[in-house]
Amino acid sequence: MTDFDTARLRQALGAFATGVTVVTARGTNSRPIGMTVNSFTTVSLDPPLVLWSVDRSTGPADEFVAADHYAVHVLHAEQENLCIQFARNTDEKFSGLETEPGLAGLPLLKDFTARFQCRVEQRLDGGDHVILLGRVLELEHRPAEPLIFCNGQLLRAEPSLPSREKID
Repeated sequence: MTDFDTARLRQALGAFATGVTVVTARGTNSRPIGMTVNSFTTVSLDPPLVLWSVDRSTGPADEFVAADHYAVHVLHAEQENLCIQFARNTDEKFSGLETEPGLAGLPLLKDFTARFQCRVEQRLDGGDHVILLGRVLELEHRPAEPLIFCNGQLLRAEPSLPSREKID
């Protein structure tokens, strides 16, 4: 097994651009919990499965792992402040935000480009992370310019192909 310098590994992995999401759930005593996540990805269309991973050392990690449901909110380019708000290590992440109730009482953000309400199918060991595989039960989509994270920065996407040449 090759040993990796974790700082170099993190820097190299950071070259892979991702979308930005906020994941929400109900934590201890049914309090809303949330965090900014860029590890979200599609697993399967049939059945509809997605996953994200949570760092075991992150404050609400145990609460997310214990939750049976979670919601993933894909952020649009105008939501940089929301991304930063949910990335902070504070219990006040929902301060000043209006939410609406979702499946199993999930706290749902009202502004997003896509939103997935999921039931946890599996919790998998991912080293210093826990991988939460979820079945999509409800979804909403509002097309908008995405918020992108790459090389430690929030970015906006610019299409490089004319719209008639989309890649499927």
